[in-house]
Amino acid sequence: MQIHSIAKKRPALTGVMSALLVLMSAGYWQHSHAEDARPQTAASRPVASGGSAFPDVASIAAMLTPTVVNISVSGTHKVSTGGNDAGAGEGGPNDPSGSPESDDMREFLRHFQQRFGGLPPELNMPMRGEGSGVIVRADGVILTNAHVVNDADEVVVKLNDRREFRAKVLGSDKLTDIAVLKIEADHLPVAALAPTQSLHAGEWVVAIGSPFGFESTVTAGVVSATKRSLPGNGLVSFIQTDAAINPGNSGGPLINLRGEVVGINSQIYSRTGGYQGLSFAIPIEVAQRVEQQIIKSGKVRHARLGVGIQEVDQSLAEAFKLDKPAGALIESVDPGGAADRAGIEIGDVVLAVNGQAIDVSGDLPSLVGLAQPGDALAIDLWRHGARMTVHARLDSVKVPAPHTEPAASPAAGGRFGMALGRCSLKSCAQRASPAAC
Repeated sequence: MQIHSIAKKRPALTGVMSALLVLMSAGYWQHSHAEDARPQTAASRPVASGGSAFPDVASIAAMLTPTVVNISVSGTHKVSTGGNDAGAGEGGPNDPSGSPESDDMREFLRHFQQRFGGLPPELNMPMRGEGSGVIVRADGVILTNAHVVNDADEVVVKLNDRREFRAKVLGSDKLTDIAVLKIEADHLPVAALAPTQSLHAGEWVVAIGSPFGFESTVTAGVVSATKRSLPGNGLVSFIQTDAAINPGNSGGPLINLRGEVVGINSQIYSRTGGYQGLSFAIPIEVAQRVEQQIIKSGKVRHARLGVGIQEVDQSLAEAFKLDKPAGALIESVDPGGAADRAGIEIGDVVLAVNGQAIDVSGDLPSLVGLAQPGDALAIDLWRHGARMTVHARLDSVKVPAPHTEPAASPAAGGRFGMALGRCSLKSCAQRASPAAC
């Protein structure tokens, strides 16, 4: 592995720019008129260092790093080969085209075929991986991503003080990508958690994790957007940030400037498999709901309304005579499902659920997914130019069958020509060749 320097020479500053920098560093670059001053509450005032306008990332890192753990996993993973076809593993449904893992997998399958004269339909591949996690209870309860511990026979947690523990997976939920671990330890440092309702685009956030195995790595950025829907993740409205997240960061915390965890880092959009400025975290409310259910019963249940939805744009808002583009347009209704029983029809626009406004279509599945099967929801609809309310009693989501794709493969259907990838770090131990696949 090579680490390249990114330092470069800077052009000399002009006299004017130098003067401005001197004024800024001395604290003079600020509004001098009383009418321009805006009061800030303690909650909204950014944490700063030395009187500057920049966040005090060092203090946040010192406070939270002891609560962040490195997670190492090992086990086996079933990989579909496509049988004895010479082109097996290439271009098929389990081939993450363009990723380093896909190239390694194809090379391994070719080597295996040459040595043994063919390929079985499936191979049990040894798997190793790394991720991150955050301690949320002093008795050793840890939150991480479900995809970090999938297929793991052994999970080892390494604390910031270098102590290592074999962890038990109390439970995991693939639909939200949250898992709960437990280690036998007491009096551990615990991260403070904070709801994300007051989180806004432009706020500074900090991420801590183990990208590429480099433990306790601290990165910072801003919240790029909230309530971000991603393909194949209907139950979660993600926090989008530009904090650098890379493979190995999965399961680590996203932290606000008060040193509170607001999300669990989970996914990135990338053409290369590495950070390209688009990182996504699961809101901490979702993680807490999953943790509570797993601690209580060892499993997670999600509710289902039974509708297909789409975004309401300006043209649809005008066609439906809405005041503004908002809500979720119903484009399909499952026969006999909760929505059908409640009288919801194709062409209705959902405006609110239990009094909570649906601003974008992704708000609806997120609210329903956090409810429990059997819960009753009051749903405000827009139908034929008038507002009405129906009541739906929710069904249960059926958990999909496990995937058989290669470890760390990106999800299909990435937008903007990029692939959506989960930021864990996994590899296969190749038996027929000394190289890793």
